[in-house]
Amino acid sequence: MRRQMLYRMTALLLLAGLPHTSALAEALPEPADNSTHNTTHIRHIAVENSRDQRNSYFIAMLTLALEKTRDSHGAFTLSATPTPMPQSRALSELATGRSLDVVWTMTSQEREAALTPIRIPLARGLGGYRLLLIRSDDAPRFAEINDLAGLRHMQAGQGHDWPDTDILAANGIPVQRVAGYEPLFLMLQQRRFDFLPRMLNEPWQEVAQRPDMNLMVEPELLLYYPTATYFFVARDNSALAERLTAGLERALADGSFMRLFHEHPVNRQALAQANPGQRRLLVLENPLLPPETPLDDPRLWFSTAHGHPAGAP
Repeated sequence: MRRQMLYRMTALLLLAGLPHTSALAEALPEPADNSTHNTTHIRHIAVENSRDQRNSYFIAMLTLALEKTRDSHGAFTLSATPTPMPQSRALSELATGRSLDVVWTMTSQEREAALTPIRIPLARGLGGYRLLLIRSDDAPRFAEINDLAGLRHMQAGQGHDWPDTDILAANGIPVQRVAGYEPLFLMLQQRRFDFLPRMLNEPWQEVAQRPDMNLMVEPELLLYYPTATYFFVARDNSALAERLTAGLERALADGSFMRLFHEHPVNRQALAQANPGQRRLLVLENPLLPPETPLDDPRLWFSTAHGHPAGAP
């Protein structure tokens, strides 16, 4: 049909003595490009290296939220930044929209003032439960610690721009601030500090990936402070904020959020190995926690046998 129309219009234009090439270009609409129509292109942070498994769960949760809104909001593509970047730079890039559209990170009052948080805790508050990565020959020293007073005689290592660095310091725990992820393990091995607090789903693989460093997960202690890891988007990106909120809410409603939380290999292995309900719990305050944190919604939080849900002190 379209080819017949072209022939007819060409014949008419030739009879009228008009230059048919340009006239046809103006007379006929361009064919639709369905490859990019209504497709949302979303850029996220890259993992720091091939051994860094910390972000695989959050990428899976991001994909789930976007899939849950495919029918209502359209297709999507995901791409990582060409190179990794520290949290401080990632949040700066996100605020300007230069190279990032979404970041997953621990919340704080400062971050929520600068960016738009999607206030559904992606890890159900697991980030507030921290195991201690230590040198194996220091295990007897940590076995004697029963309270925060004992832990304050040790020094922690943390990323220089991580919110939990300030949380530890606010609770009187000495902290060595370190730039970058990989240097933390080397500095722990070199006795630059005494322990590295890690989320429940982090230290097991980190130890296994570094068998030559003589590191171990301390077997008896568990730190806790209320916190949440959210998706953050730029202030002016209301469309993505609305889509992620809708997608996560749908995933919560149909059970797929909880299935991903329990069945993702990183979480499943961590919860089985960590045995958090049997550890000595050391509770810290979190002065950075925004008042809007949905602590009163029990469906959003993981809890242990201690009776401390991850969202409540």
